Amino acid sequence: MTEKDEPAVLIIDDDEVFHQRLRRAFEKRGWEAQVAASGTEAMVLARQTGPDLAIVDLRLPSESGLDVVRSLRELDSTIAIVVLTGYGSIATAMEAVRRGANHYLSKPVDVDQILAVYGEITAPTPGEAPPPASVPSLARVQWEHIQRVMTDCGGNISQAAKLLGLHRRSLQRKLSKYPPRT
Repeated sequence: MTEKDEPAVLIIDDDEVFHQRLRRAFEKRGWEAQVAASGTEAMVLARQTGPDLAIVDLRLPSESGLDVVRSLRELDSTIAIVVLTGYGSIATAMEAVRRGANHYLSKPVDVDQILAVYGEITAPTPGEAPPPASVPSLARVQWEHIQRVMTDCGGNISQAAKLLGLHRRSLQRKLSKYPPRT
């Protein structure tokens, strides 16, 4: 998978008119769009392109869309998967989610509805902090912890060594070193 500027979608549907219409609509909105008419073809494309979003028809000619959902989820746990069907039921919706789909829509559906669902799937949950850009090294964290314990002990090396589970001389050697860089 290569670094890409535009989001990518993989449309898995055996109805050529429908999947070509979706492909064109996604491309007009700035997406890189690929289409597949079978689960086998879809898995080959998914390995090559690493899509951000997969749209999977529940009924494919040679296999169930639910099997494709499971295979896509096993391939990439971060891909957003939306299952489409003209034969919607609560049981199939629950099974699709159980196998790894993020959402389930009944046909007819348009690109704007799919993009709205994609936005919900990829939106950060409230209170979720973004991952840090960098983290301190383990040596730096250890040094900062020792400094905090020393401060809590009022500079008493013997007491700090006891709390840290170190010999007093070992703690003195650690304290004599310069702090590690981040």
